[in-house]
Amino acid sequence: MMTSKVQDLKEFLAGAGPVALVEVAGTRGSTPREKGAYMLVSPLATHGTIGGGQLEYMAIDKARQMSGILPSRKGVLPPIHRIDVQEVCATLDVPLGPEIGQCCGGRVEVLIRLMDGVMAAKLIAVAEAEEEHLPHLYIFGGGHVGKALAASVSLLPIHVVVVETRAEELEGITEAVETRLTAMPEEMVRLAPAGSAFAVLTHDHALDFLIAAEALKRNDTAYVGMIGSRTKKATFRNWFLKTANGSKAEFERLVSPIGGDAVKDKRPQVIAALAAAEMMAALVKHQIKAGVEVA
Repeated sequence: MMTSKVQDLKEFLAGAGPVALVEVAGTRGSTPREKGAYMLVSPLATHGTIGGGQLEYMAIDKARQMSGILPSRKGVLPPIHRIDVQEVCATLDVPLGPEIGQCCGGRVEVLIRLMDGVMAAKLIAVAEAEEEHLPHLYIFGGGHVGKALAASVSLLPIHVVVVETRAEELEGITEAVETRLTAMPEEMVRLAPAGSAFAVLTHDHALDFLIAAEALKRNDTAYVGMIGSRTKKATFRNWFLKTANGSKAEFERLVSPIGGDAVKDKRPQVIAALAAAEMMAALVKHQIKAGVEVA
């Protein structure tokens, strides 16, 4: 069953005890995260990040002081020390320079607030809205490269769907992505929302061609990629133009091989890493072109 980032957030809030919301309220110059980035801090754990480094450590320490609970300085685990602090809101103005051992050069204003039920509900509602509007990536094929690609993109801010015609190939797919078993994978292309990306890498070249052709005939895609060699691409071009009634302009949008050919390494994990970067760049570029704010 697919796990959700919203589900992870709800579980953290439910089981963390007292929680502080640490948010980037303002930035000047070069900073590790943008305004609005946030993390949650509990006595023993954190959720999210405001950029790491000394900036984050300082914010975590202040958040735990405000919550009235600090973990022992001798270790990460209990014993827990309670301190008498009444603050519910605090602001840190942090220069990212040699004073704290960071060299970003900018300045960050961090707002820290103790969470209550209303704040938690708003945070969940925002996360649900963001998740609902995530760009989609459809991976057709759950073989070695498909599984590696699914794992590579599972942490990215996108909704990933692995589509297969063989039930056994969906076993072992990371739970962080959605899976679909269907005898007609090309139908998933037609149903996909605008701005989706499609990675075609099934076990059957004829099926690859059918899916890729369906995707290329849409004019609202962010990315259409197909695994294979230059020979496979040339064969597909001939079939697409002569048999599938495709156009040269549509064919030119095809990315093949996926991940490029600059790195001569055919291991599934390497192909997946290169392709994941390529697909994420295409999705972000499409979102910016469509006027969607990308944080």
